[in-house]
Amino acid sequence: MRILGINSIFHDPAAALLVDGKVVAAADEERFSRRKHGKRPVPFSAWELPEMAARWCLERAGIEPGDIDAVAYSYDPELATRGTPGHDKKWEQLRTLYAERAPFFLATALPGVDAGAFRYVPHHVAHAASAALAAPGPGDGDVLVLDGRGEAHSHLSGTYRDGALTTLSAQALPHSLGLMYEELTEHLGFLRSSDEYKVMALASYGRPRFLDEMRKRVRATDDGGFAVDPVDWGALAKARKPGLGMTEGNTEMTDDHADLAASVQTRLEEVILDLAIWLHGRTGSRRLSMAGGVALNCVANSRLAEAGPYDEIWVQPAAGDAGTALGAALHVAQEAGEPIEAMPGAALGRDWDDRELAARLDTARIPYERPDDLTAVVAEALARNEIVAWFQGRSEWGPRALGHRSLLAHPGHAGNLERLNAVKGREQFRPIAPMVALDHAAQIFEGPIPSPYMLFVHRVRPEWRDRIAAVVHVDGTARVQTVSPDENPLVADLIEAFRVRTGLPVLVNTSLNTAGRPMVDDPRDALECFGSAPVDLLAIGPYVVRRREVFAG
Repeated sequence: MRILGINSIFHDPAAALLVDGKVVAAADEERFSRRKHGKRPVPFSAWELPEMAARWCLERAGIEPGDIDAVAYSYDPELATRGTPGHDKKWEQLRTLYAERAPFFLATALPGVDAGAFRYVPHHVAHAASAALAAPGPGDGDVLVLDGRGEAHSHLSGTYRDGALTTLSAQALPHSLGLMYEELTEHLGFLRSSDEYKVMALASYGRPRFLDEMRKRVRATDDGGFAVDPVDWGALAKARKPGLGMTEGNTEMTDDHADLAASVQTRLEEVILDLAIWLHGRTGSRRLSMAGGVALNCVANSRLAEAGPYDEIWVQPAAGDAGTALGAALHVAQEAGEPIEAMPGAALGRDWDDRELAARLDTARIPYERPDDLTAVVAEALARNEIVAWFQGRSEWGPRALGHRSLLAHPGHAGNLERLNAVKGREQFRPIAPMVALDHAAQIFEGPIPSPYMLFVHRVRPEWRDRIAAVVHVDGTARVQTVSPDENPLVADLIEAFRVRTGLPVLVNTSLNTAGRPMVDDPRDALECFGSAPVDLLAIGPYVVRRREVFAG
């Protein structure tokens, strides 16, 4: 079967294509439209479909819209009962209407698609499938989904046996750990349903001084769910105005704000651990898969890996709503009896061959070269403490740069943290992450290894903290990506070339973009970013562009 998966109902619209149970392509609409998160998560944006991402997925497979056997849509409007607590009272019916009309919207956007081939998949079922059915290794095991909300719930826990899901608990709205974290994000002056990762970073600077108060408001229940009572955020820390950044007349970021972030983060970790213990107690499984926006909280994931009951935890790299496009397609395939292959990795997006890249560079009229040994040239630049824009292969699926669309730098210079945050226009409290050769990872970091998708934090061993100071967060941790020669041979070669020159099998790896912009996806994006940011070298396919040569005159 050829199944097109679609996510569009809340935020991060995306498309994914499954052919005979194999993941062929997956992409976020933001990478094509250049609008961060694709759209804002409001009910009246629910009509916006990932048209460009869907069209590209079909092109990648060489099939026409009329060849699609099924369209899997990651939301079931029949489950969104009007008046459900936690819904937008004024606009929710519009969201539901748009979901109901989505088959006809898509048939208009992709002429030839059969509107009758539409299949609605409950939102959290799509999240669950994106994790459990895409995970490597045996398919059986438990699944935990936590996000802001679906049709009428904010959580699902269950177990898969022979590919079929049995739901054991689901938390009804308005109780939601994801919405609670979104509220805090907005209270701290960040963009809700977008900047939650900034709150996670800020939490490391604070003390959980308000933890007792949060424990009164947020608690696990004995049925596998939880309760979240309303929180008077202003009584704990003064609100900061959204959209004004760190200054510009805004309320100053204080210890109260950091302590509040630390308190909520700690309580989130505690409740997730309680939920996992409850689920494991019902199944005895050794394996847990996770998805939903809360599963992108790598600090909580690490707490669960260390203190939880499971031997193995796998998190979907596109754990947010974008991943439900893939999950919906996987669920429909499973129900049809298709043999499903594990996700081959996160490199599921667009790529360009050498000829196409050279043509783009020629069109831009900039000097470039094709070195005999790309990794040697780039490693030399990094050893000289230059910043490198790295554009290689297929773009990543999910929000993390994983060595395909990355900014790379030397981890041994502490000043590179401030330098890269300035290059990207980010807040200075934000950490930058390391990529490390898999066979050296355990010598340097303590935590879940391998960690190929940067979804856990690791403690940096004391003897290494000064040696890779740029990637060590204020609490002594780092969000690690391990790199193996089998999965990413080019990046593995680069890390080894850098190690030979510096003694460090680690590189700084942050996303190739600037603040407020989606990650670079195509060559034009890469050239625009290279031209507008103080990056020293662009490695694009086999070619190298040097800043000093481009701007020599």
